[in-house]
Amino acid sequence: MLSVHHRRTLTGTSLATLALLAAGLPATTATAEEPALSRFYDQKVGWSACAGMEMPEDMQCGKVTVPLDYAHPGRGTLDVALARYRATGHKRGSVLLNFGGPGGSGIAQLAVGGKDFMGLTDNYDVVTFDPRGVGQSSPVSCGEGTAGAAEATDAESADGADGDPREELEQLRKVAGECEKHSGPVLPHIGTVDAARDMDVMRAALGDKKLNYLGFSYGSRLGAVYSAQFPKRVGRMALDGVDTLTEPLTEQGVAGAEGQQTALEDFLDWCTKDMACPFGQDTRLAREQVVQLVESLDARPVPTDFGRPFTGQDLVGALTQALYSRQLWPTLQQSLSALVEDGDSRGLVQLTGGVALPDTRQDRRRDGGLTPPEEVPLDNLPAALMAINCADDPDRPSADRITKDLGRLRAEYEEASPVFGRYRLAQVLMCYGRPKGTDFIRERVRDVKSAKMLLVGTRGDPATPYRWTEETADRLGSAAVVLDNRGEGHTGYASSKCVHRTVDDFLLYGSLPDDGSSCGSELRD
Repeated sequence: MLSVHHRRTLTGTSLATLALLAAGLPATTATAEEPALSRFYDQKVGWSACAGMEMPEDMQCGKVTVPLDYAHPGRGTLDVALARYRATGHKRGSVLLNFGGPGGSGIAQLAVGGKDFMGLTDNYDVVTFDPRGVGQSSPVSCGEGTAGAAEATDAESADGADGDPREELEQLRKVAGECEKHSGPVLPHIGTVDAARDMDVMRAALGDKKLNYLGFSYGSRLGAVYSAQFPKRVGRMALDGVDTLTEPLTEQGVAGAEGQQTALEDFLDWCTKDMACPFGQDTRLAREQVVQLVESLDARPVPTDFGRPFTGQDLVGALTQALYSRQLWPTLQQSLSALVEDGDSRGLVQLTGGVALPDTRQDRRRDGGLTPPEEVPLDNLPAALMAINCADDPDRPSADRITKDLGRLRAEYEEASPVFGRYRLAQVLMCYGRPKGTDFIRERVRDVKSAKMLLVGTRGDPATPYRWTEETADRLGSAAVVLDNRGEGHTGYASSKCVHRTVDDFLLYGSLPDDGSSCGSELRD
């Protein structure tokens, strides 16, 4: 799930845009003590100024080299890109950040949102990274023209629930081949199990005996997997906006649709109290108008400055990101007014960071080195998101099973949300025909014997429902301490002063709240 911290860097492509090839991952855990891996654990990070015009002058960049395939570390390597703000006080090590996704560039996000973490520099180097397959770390892509084909296939398959979707499913298989063709050797090794092992190499390269970590949304999955692989190396770990470790993608989609619908209704309750609300002052009628607006844009998209028309599903994607944070509600209201009154979609496109267009260059590096920022393919975020989710999911229903279940699932999704249901239904299809993902996360991430970890769940979170925090805490066992954030929006660190203070106190001083403690509903200054 994409973290609230991603709102400045997201593309406009929907979560259902691309279906990608991914491979199952070995459920073994290699360690620094294995001779074949010693050269990776012995390296140190060389820091220098970050490349790129928009990079802050006080942020430094570096890299670590990791095996492409941990099961065969001699068969190639790749470089993982890092960035940091240096400690300003007495340094006690590093704290590693992951902002969510999966598929988001940590380096890009730290560059624009680093001020939220400056308090941690009292004792830590604040470090982030582009996970394998993401950003500057051997980015995956699906190539020119594939994004539109996959989006159309997902939409047709979802809409054709009463017919036979086999033709569209076969198209998804072809799309996956294009993704494999344009992504290079990293694609079969892109999942969370390998990314967590990369984090242990980073820990050693940074000179830390234990990993101190703050993970948002998907980053909580990454942290939980690390804790299962390397329980004795867990330092101070905080997970905010806790992801599920057990639910299949179809059930995750329903939960996501329900959460987004609740967030939309909260926004409309707020909007209709204002005379400037484009949907009037009746909340019930406003809900109906949103559904009608999505349907009308799917039937008759409006033009954009990007050349690609703005559809109803693009509107749903914009709503998805804007509803992650209550602080974006005024901007969302203004952007919806411009669309309804003038057919102007620019504000909504900006809310999602722009429309993603496929990269057409053929000169991206394939030697395992870092990819220059200007050469990261524009479809990398959605491509990586789908690849990682498929690599982490072992379910591969057959065409017969999909055909049999699709009508029922469509009704279930539409009941969960008439706005977001269709948008999320494509999760049923996105891994069709791909090799099974790993079962490590479902089977092995449980009863972790590590140091205590802080899990933050937000009651009004539209992307990671609070029950996932409770369920993940139960799976992790006695290591988990839950903080109940009684607020709204996706994750709590950026919006709640109480959550921010509690997480910082834990990371800086080791001070943990009592399990089940609460933060009230309040916004940060």
